[in-house]
Parts: sequence; C-alpha cells; structure tokens
Amino acid sequence: MLKKQHIDHFEIITIERHILNEQRHHPSATGILTAILYDLALAGKVISNQTNRAGLAEILGRTDEINIQGEVVQKLDLLADRTIYRLNEHTGRLAVMASEEHEDILPTATNSPTGKYVLLFDPLDGSSNIDYNISVGTIFSIYQRRSLSGPGTLNDCLQPAKNIVAAGYILFGSSTMFVYSTGTGVHGFTLDPGVGEFLLSHPSIKLPEEPLYFSANLGYLKKWSPGVQKYTSSLQGIGNSESSLSLRYVGSLVADFHRTLLSGGVFYYPADLKKPNGKLRLLYEAGPLGFLATQAGGYASDGKQDILNIQPKSLHQRTPFYVGNSSLVKRAEGYLYGEE
Repeated sequence: MLKKQHIDHFEIITIERHILNEQRHHPSATGILTAILYDLALAGKVISNQTNRAGLAEILGRTDEINIQGEVVQKLDLLADRTIYRLNEHTGRLAVMASEEHEDILPTATNSPTGKYVLLFDPLDGSSNIDYNISVGTIFSIYQRRSLSGPGTLNDCLQPAKNIVAAGYILFGSSTMFVYSTGTGVHGFTLDPGVGEFLLSHPSIKLPEEPLYFSANLGYLKKWSPGVQKYTSSLQGIGNSESSLSLRYVGSLVADFHRTLLSGGVFYYPADLKKPNGKLRLLYEAGPLGFLATQAGGYASDGKQDILNIQPKSLHQRTPFYVGNSSLVKRAEGYLYGEE
C-alpha cells in the first residue's frame, strides 16, 4: 500500500482542466475560447492517431493536389486539414477560418450560428518530412473578429500577431505534445496514449537564460546577405569573443522551434536571393510562434522589426523569421540594420 505522503503530492492535470483554470484569469470569459482550444486538442488526438499508423495505413505519400503555395499536398496533410476544419465548422464559435492549404478564407457552416472568433492554422507543417518519419506539427492562432456581424471576412483574418488571443502548436514526434498560450505564459502537455488524454508535462515554459543551440539551414549560407552570414559566424564564435552555440537543424519548423523553446537559442529562416521576402508564412507560422516565444520571455523579428507588429496584407504573405532568446534575435537585427 502506498504511503499517504506519496499520494498527496501527485497531481495529474489534464489539458481540459488546465484550459478551464486559465479561463479564470479572464473574468469576462464566456467559455467559448476554452471550447475552441479543447476542439483543437481533440483534432490533435485524431491526427496523432493517424501519424502513428502512417507506416501501416495508406496515408503516406502524395496526392494529386497542389496547394496555394505550389507544393504537392501530402495525404496526411490533407487529412489534418479536413480534420481541423470539420471539427470547427459547425460549432457556432467561429466567424471564419483560414488554412495554409487554401487560397481563400474558409467560411463556417451556413446552417450554424456565427461566432466571434477567427481560427488560422497550418494543418501539418513540415509535411514533406512525413515519408521519412521525421517530426511534423500543427500550428494555430485564434483572434477575435473585427467585423461586427454576419459571416467572417478576409479583414477578420488579416490581423497582426499582437492581436492573438490564443496560439499554439501540436508536435507529432516520439510523443505528441500540445503547447499553447492564452497570454498568461506557455504550457505544454504530452499525450498519454494509454488513456487518450493530454497531461500537463511542461508548465510555465520559459526560454533558458543560457542558450544552447542555433538552428538554420546552412545549405543556403552562400545565398544569404552579408549581414546574415556575419550573424551566423558570430553564433559559431568565428572572429569574435562571444561564446559559440552548437548547430541543430531538423528542417521541420515545429520541431526546430520546440527545441529552441526548451533549450534556448535561436531559430532563423532569412530571406535569400531566390526568396527575397522569406519563405515562412506570417499568419500561419511566424505570427503564432512569435507570440509563443514572446510569452516565454523571448522575441521574434523579421530581422528589422517585431513580428507581432507586422500588419498582414494577404493570407499567404511570407516573411524572414528570427525567433528565440531576445539577445540573440536582437543581435541579428544589429547585423541586418541598414541592409536593403
């Protein structure tokens, strides 16, 4: 028989309980945002079940579809996109949605009430890695609508990340994790496959003060501007007295960001000769991850300004992206200052 003191200090906090507790920080909360977050956690369980069966089910590989980014849609990417949309289209909690996979906004069901929130999501970031059993992830952000009534509009979706009311990601790797923030810190949950529930495993995540890694695709080094190249050398401790960081790069944004969040450091995907506006999407990737980094005590930039302050002009606008410990991101801005 377990002694009493062993039981007293053992607390299991499910994601549902934690989201409800977070709701208490917002006296005017109605519970609608809480329900949206829990629906996204449910979507994470569904997608996780499929990713874990990817080697057994016929869901690996490509479809015949091309998304708005000009990329071949992976089968699991399509499944994730449909799962998130279908779990949210009839709830009456959302005014409109937008997905990285679709050119235009996604209206909610016409036979359902129209809600006051907007959901933007990248259903399965890093999907080109699916066939190689490398970690992938879902990224999401939630805003309050700008329009007063009726169906949601494009303008409701085109908001700077500083307006985010909740954001997060779901990492599908050796374990499945759900990481989110409603503006009161960042919290991480790990899916227990035995009970089918996300359990709190990483409360109040903060970027460590002593960073360990930098994360970037050095295969593009020669295509980067002189400022970015000098910044990279500084991270390696070349030509200066600053301590060097170790290089870690997966090539799956959610996995690289997750490691940066837990270990400290910087992830960056700069502009280059072929992608002068950068590669990552402002609304679906840089904005929500920048919000999370800021909530964890870090900073995110396009190399010149705070990512959270950038006003999007289109659904699929791209941006250079630097995120992680504030000192490292601001160092990047220093190297890039004055570059055209």
